[in-house]
Amino acid sequence: MQHQPVTSNISDKHKLLGLDHLRAVAIISVFLFHYQFFGHPAWEKNLAGFGWTGVDLFFVLSGFLISGQLFSTIAKGKSISLWEFFIKRFFRILPPFLVVLTLYFTFPSLREWGSPAPLWRYLTFTLNFGFDLKKYGTFSHDWSLCVEEQFYLLLPLIFWVFTYFKAGKKAIYLILALFVAGFILRLWGWYHFMEPVLQTNNLGLTWNKYIYYPTYNRLDGLLIGVSIAGVFTFYPSVKEWINKRSNIIMLLGLAVLLAAYFVSTPQDTFYTCLFGFPLISLAYGIILAAIVCPSNMLFSVKSWLTSQIATLSYSVYLSHKIVIHSTQGLLENAGIDKNSNLSMLICIIACIGAALVLRYLIEKPALKWRNRLLAKRKANLPVDLKLEVS
Repeated sequence: MQHQPVTSNISDKHKLLGLDHLRAVAIISVFLFHYQFFGHPAWEKNLAGFGWTGVDLFFVLSGFLISGQLFSTIAKGKSISLWEFFIKRFFRILPPFLVVLTLYFTFPSLREWGSPAPLWRYLTFTLNFGFDLKKYGTFSHDWSLCVEEQFYLLLPLIFWVFTYFKAGKKAIYLILALFVAGFILRLWGWYHFMEPVLQTNNLGLTWNKYIYYPTYNRLDGLLIGVSIAGVFTFYPSVKEWINKRSNIIMLLGLAVLLAAYFVSTPQDTFYTCLFGFPLISLAYGIILAAIVCPSNMLFSVKSWLTSQIATLSYSVYLSHKIVIHSTQGLLENAGIDKNSNLSMLICIIACIGAALVLRYLIEKPALKWRNRLLAKRKANLPVDLKLEVS
């Protein structure tokens, strides 16, 4: 069998096809998981149980893509522009987020349940620390955005420091240290917070507050994504080895994910806390490493459906709870059972519609402004610096 050669540039556009499939899987998993907390058909709850791991898949994807851009810059001998990095993240993340946040605080009837946390917790992306889900149930899924934003803040600074001191190869020790620290912190969190409430009714709330939401417990996916990007950029021979076996390795990743399912079901257990999070992230990382290789069966598979779902994934993630809550309220007033298949179908259509509105009225215009700002800055640079950042 002939294998297509691989390159070390992980920004190669063809890989977006495979990554679109993974983004689609991630958002569908999250949507189904959250839908079970609204009115839902009986079958949906059985299907959605493991859907919470879609967030972990998003973490792996983010770690891979964001660090991959930085690794690519370093590999080309260029310096990392922190200004450019943060401008890109600002215009990509904040405009649709602020629109949804404004809706939550302006129209209380749109809130899915409970009350929102203080506004500053959302604006500073610190909601996931000490978050009391029972008290502040509104827009609770912002916790994962907090993890990613904190990651986006620290990662380029760490890259800059390691590049400045020419200590790039020692980054592996930092990654390993963070993995180990994650184990230690989760183990401490379990014995300190979970064990005292094991026989009480506060198990789920305590789990979310001290184990599931905090960034220091959820770094596994991001670190695995960063590790894959680094290895593929600076050790192309490793990627070539994976490329020759990509389909088998993808099946291995699915097998590891199946094992992770058994380890992490039910969710709020010691085994999930200590081993489930890293095992889930490892499984998704193996699948991602395989699917970005040219020889993989999904590498060049074009799917209009998964491409569209992937494109709308961020907008769907931000708005789906508002839309489901509001749509089911309207359907109940019209005499339609919110637990019916029809209600679910209408909610899905409504979520896609809302995501399209966010995408084309907010996301795309914001990205155009970003590109204009970057182009203007580049045009004003001296000639030698233009060559450096091009």
